Amino acid sequence: MEDELIAQRRAKLAQWKEAFPQALPFRYNATHPLVEILARFGDQSAEALAASPPQVRVAGRLVALRKMGKLAFGHLQESTARLQILFERQRLEGVFAHLSLLDIGDWLGVEGPLFRTRTGELTVLVEGLVPLQKCLRPLPEKWHGLQDVEARYRQRHLDLMMNSDSLPRFLARARMVRALRAFMADRGFEEVETPMLHPIAGGAAARPFVTHHNALDCDLYLRIAPELYLKRLVVGGMPRVFEINRNFRNEGIDTTHNPEFTMMEFYQAYASAEDLMALTESMLHAVVVAVRGTETVPYQGREISFRPPFARMDLREAARTALAERGVPEDAPASPAARAEWTPRLGMSPAKSDTPEKFLVEAFETLVQPTLLNPTFVHGHPVEVSPLSRRRPDRPDTADRFELFVAGMEIANGFSELNDPDDQRGRFKEQVEAKAHGDEEAMPYDEDYCQALEYGLPPTAGEGLGVDRLVMLLTDTPSIRDVVLFPLLRPQSP
Repeated sequence: MEDELIAQRRAKLAQWKEAFPQALPFRYNATHPLVEILARFGDQSAEALAASPPQVRVAGRLVALRKMGKLAFGHLQESTARLQILFERQRLEGVFAHLSLLDIGDWLGVEGPLFRTRTGELTVLVEGLVPLQKCLRPLPEKWHGLQDVEARYRQRHLDLMMNSDSLPRFLARARMVRALRAFMADRGFEEVETPMLHPIAGGAAARPFVTHHNALDCDLYLRIAPELYLKRLVVGGMPRVFEINRNFRNEGIDTTHNPEFTMMEFYQAYASAEDLMALTESMLHAVVVAVRGTETVPYQGREISFRPPFARMDLREAARTALAERGVPEDAPASPAARAEWTPRLGMSPAKSDTPEKFLVEAFETLVQPTLLNPTFVHGHPVEVSPLSRRRPDRPDTADRFELFVAGMEIANGFSELNDPDDQRGRFKEQVEAKAHGDEEAMPYDEDYCQALEYGLPPTAGEGLGVDRLVMLLTDTPSIRDVVLFPLLRPQSP
């Protein structure tokens, strides 16, 4: 049936050049985007428009067309704006008879004066028509949109056309990224670009994607984080830098993880984790207000407030409290036998709970993190799980680090940067040993980075902010796939 409809549309296209001599132009000089038409003239009365009718030349996709004798009403759509157009037989001699060659989905350019119909709808009275491009495939049924979830991801162009919530979501994402850039620029941060292909997969605890460079005959890794390169820039004399770009991690896919994701990472010299927590509060509040117009946003039936100051929580204390509430003995983390007993009972990962400190971190992530609704800074991470973080002077086993959680999701991770090259070498060696014992996410040893530290990294704090997850929060979207234009999918069977 679809092949027949496509054939019918192709037959209509074959008649366009004769029916519409100006059809299929190389360009079309529209005087106004549709959204501007609605913004400029949407509030003008019928009388004001009639007194001085604005002449406009606009373009868009034809999303509705109905003939009523000597009249035909249609709607053009461009981005989120929709504008009515009116064809009158007496004004379009020779053209009106060929309107049957138009189909829903075609791109049209029209020109004429603006007026209001009897029902009060702003409308272009068409005096000139230029078909711009034929839509050869019929669009999904109007009232149901594109309902198949996987089809929405595989055919995002149709999703943007047919589902009223999709395009505004991605436009909100664009506004959010602009707001992030403006905030950072206003505070003296320079935007930079660092490599996507790394000789060593460093900067985070994650499994990398591996590729091979033929000319150099060496393996390379899609970056899991830009951290080590950005800190080299601070060493080189750029005290405030940031980057918004893709990271790649060869791990599972779920509602909050996509193997290819967007992060904003930034570094500030002469600052500590405490400074970045204050900066993050101001940043998120400003961005939320810029995108949503309010500091409180709805998310999955609950209200989230981004009004500073954000709550704070010690990771170890919160984990111990949650364990005690479930009857776990206080000394259980220190006992391999107790850890082996309680880990499966609590739904925790044995692989991530094989030391006392990792047991507490896994207990926090399993038992406490899902309960954190409003923005909460979690601090007090063990150095064991923070190989790039500076130690706290008052607690040498604790990193000067924080994570920010909102609605149970990690949104940001920041810390005072380890700038002692000898300490960093020791941490890398611990990571190498962990990898040898089966930890596939442990970091490799990076001597080049350690040598960069020997040139002197001033006291510095850095942070990574998950852009996709922040978009989820600001658009009330439960799945990361709905805020990534083209999420990774399993290839379709032939």
